[in-house]
Amino acid sequence: MSRWAALPAELDPRVRQLVVRLRRLKDHSGLSLRQLAARTGYSQKSWERYLGGRSLPAREAVEALARVAGEDPTRLLALHEVAEEAWGNSRADAEAPTGPEILATDSAEAIGTRSPGRSLRIALVAGAVALVLAVSTAVLLVVRLGGEAEERPTTSRPAAAASATAPAAGATPTYTCRIERIDGRWYAGLSHTRDAIVAYGHAGPMVAEAQCLLRRAGISPGTVDGIFGPKTERAVKQAQRRAELVVDGIIGPHTWKVLRR
Repeated sequence: MSRWAALPAELDPRVRQLVVRLRRLKDHSGLSLRQLAARTGYSQKSWERYLGGRSLPAREAVEALARVAGEDPTRLLALHEVAEEAWGNSRADAEAPTGPEILATDSAEAIGTRSPGRSLRIALVAGAVALVLAVSTAVLLVVRLGGEAEERPTTSRPAAAASATAPAAGATPTYTCRIERIDGRWYAGLSHTRDAIVAYGHAGPMVAEAQCLLRRAGISPGTVDGIFGPKTERAVKQAQRRAELVVDGIIGPHTWKVLRR
């Protein structure tokens, strides 16, 4: 099994899920990167970028890898569609110049080529527009940061992250582990999923199910509260490391299989 380098910390979770899934398929195929390039038509350097999280793989490359690994590409293409949107948004945010910067440049050029009176009026109008755009940008930034804070809970406010799944406003859900073995697999009575993707920032019964199964395996995820925080992520990585899986802290089909066996 390949020992993959850690993915970039700033990589969007939706892109990370796609890359992790592609890494697992590549491992499952048993092919080297050079062999994978020969089988798919995409160069070895391209696959190094795709599987390293430095470049978003093309849709056709995802389909080609699925064919090589003998897997139905439907789910992979759905993950790719979500990852593509996330990748495009992050690129746009990083590369797009701000309105005030453009206006300042245009205004400077205009002042140098027009009469003093007209140049003054243009400068005043441009300054007012730039101020409005700056205020709008600040408001949008505050709204965006507020939205990200709600989506990704931190250890200092687990109750806020759990409120989306709480039965009543201000109430924190409680979960009880009812461990039992059914058809050779372990269950905690909170979820029967075996392939759902659960990762940092998620909350609900599936997270609580994983926390119960981690405890059963002798790995502490902290309190069984249904919140996928830092302690749960560390516990998942420990379980993956013990089972010699890709250590990414994301619970998918392979990690569920380990937790339930």
